[in-house]
Amino acid sequence: MLTRRHFIELAAATAAVTGFAGGLTRVAAQQKLSQSDLLKFDAKGQVTLLHLTDIHAQLKPIYFRPPSENFGVGAFEGIPPHLVGEQFLKHFGIKAGSPYAYAHTMLDYVNLAKTYGRLGGLDRIATLVNAIRADRGENKVLFLDGGDTWQGSYTALKTKGQDMIDCMKLLKPDAMVGHWEFTYGEARVKEVIDSLGFPFLGGNVVDNEFEEAVFESTKIFEKGGVKVAVIGQAFPYTPIANPRWMFPKWSFGIRPERIQSHVDKARADGAEVVVLLSHNGCDVDQKLATVVNGIDVILTGHTHDSIPVALKIGKTLVLSSGSHGKYLGRIDIEVKGGKVVDYNSTMIPVFSDAIEPDKEVAAKIAEVRAPYEKECNRVIGKTEGMLYRRGNFNGTWDDLICEGMMAERDAEIAISPGFRWGTTLLPGQDITIDDLYTQTGMTYPNVYRLEFTGAQLHEILEDVCDNLFHKDPFYQQGGDMVRVGGLGYTCAPKEDKGKRITGMTLLKSGKPIEGDKKYVVGGWASVNQGTQGPAIYDLMEKYISEKKSIAPIKNETVKIVGM
Repeated sequence: MLTRRHFIELAAATAAVTGFAGGLTRVAAQQKLSQSDLLKFDAKGQVTLLHLTDIHAQLKPIYFRPPSENFGVGAFEGIPPHLVGEQFLKHFGIKAGSPYAYAHTMLDYVNLAKTYGRLGGLDRIATLVNAIRADRGENKVLFLDGGDTWQGSYTALKTKGQDMIDCMKLLKPDAMVGHWEFTYGEARVKEVIDSLGFPFLGGNVVDNEFEEAVFESTKIFEKGGVKVAVIGQAFPYTPIANPRWMFPKWSFGIRPERIQSHVDKARADGAEVVVLLSHNGCDVDQKLATVVNGIDVILTGHTHDSIPVALKIGKTLVLSSGSHGKYLGRIDIEVKGGKVVDYNSTMIPVFSDAIEPDKEVAAKIAEVRAPYEKECNRVIGKTEGMLYRRGNFNGTWDDLICEGMMAERDAEIAISPGFRWGTTLLPGQDITIDDLYTQTGMTYPNVYRLEFTGAQLHEILEDVCDNLFHKDPFYQQGGDMVRVGGLGYTCAPKEDKGKRITGMTLLKSGKPIEGDKKYVVGGWASVNQGTQGPAIYDLMEKYISEKKSIAPIKNETVKIVGM
């Protein structure tokens, strides 16, 4: 069976013709990388699963710097997906400076980005999906959308996700699940589902009154003569991580016993392959594979982890296909006697310069963006250094947002959520409205100005830290650590709750944060209804426009110990 070995061969072959990025021109890189090379794959069996997740409304190719910190704790320390940089390259046998090193790590990111260009673009993804369907036959391919599809851009916010909905329809997904989709509110979600044209699955969502199913849980398809059941799993902590008041009648949760019942029913209905299309997060789904019997494949999303090949957890394959349209995940399955007997898997990096855009999807993208294109391209500033968001701690985009909130709201401390969505700008690039909204485009954007005691600030940091670093994945909620401005601290991720955050310091005075003293704090993305204050995107447009030139600095005020 070819899995990791096949990926290493592909990576080595590509590296052999391209060499180290520092000595390769952009033109040469474009000539060496080809669409046919990206599609090379040892096909298996009767069924092909294609997985796209967490695209966050990015219709066009983007830069997205992978994380420099992705810490795992407990049983998940030091294993995929919690490998970055050199550790990642060593584990998967990828050569430094190669296209695959650029796609999956932050190493030498700026140079490699200038060499290999942007990734993603829904028109390029459409080309890959259509090519695989043509090669395998449409009757063998299931294309599944892992959610976080309708949110994360200026046009998505202005159209309530309709731009993404219209474009995704052309790719003909077989099913999808949701998370940030719910932040458009219950009525909007129901309206879209009625016109979607394919199943919106969510077997773990029930109504609060009678605990009856809100969404369809399972869809059975026949592919390659094999019955394949797809069970949908929405993000289980949606009412905690996002405003409950936007969907007050619905209850979420991991609900492993409910998943088991869906699996058992699917098997009873004749399913030979059971796929969980999940937005739980990679660690949650690795554990879930050990407590729910009968799942053959988990296509996981939410945590934005990119894993080049599927992980084998017992009898279950787990594939995490990254985010922002950078990758298209693929698993081929061979079935005999009603059981999976062989498989092959890969993750295809969507190098936009190497892939011919699908004309129909490209035209639709131009159409849905046309009313907003001038505003999206309006320049509000320029960055002297790289602006990025992604990593368990500090990102320069988040540092900039914290600076803006402190300045515009006259606050001593700023708090910015640890979102994993948001694209990257290279040094010297203009900052446009489009760029700003990839970091801030959401439906509860108000920037509050409140007083918090030092004890309350400590409690907030500890609580978010526990959501990220709890040793039991079923208590993890996904995102990264809350970002802070004007405040320094030390974090020990391996410690127990209440003991991870120490050394809190007010940076402007250099003095320790006092538990009973009040501090003026600016923050955004509060889940509380009726939060007052300017929208974060308006505030940051004003701040960046006035500064004109942004010079990100390395943030060394948060110290990580014990990892």
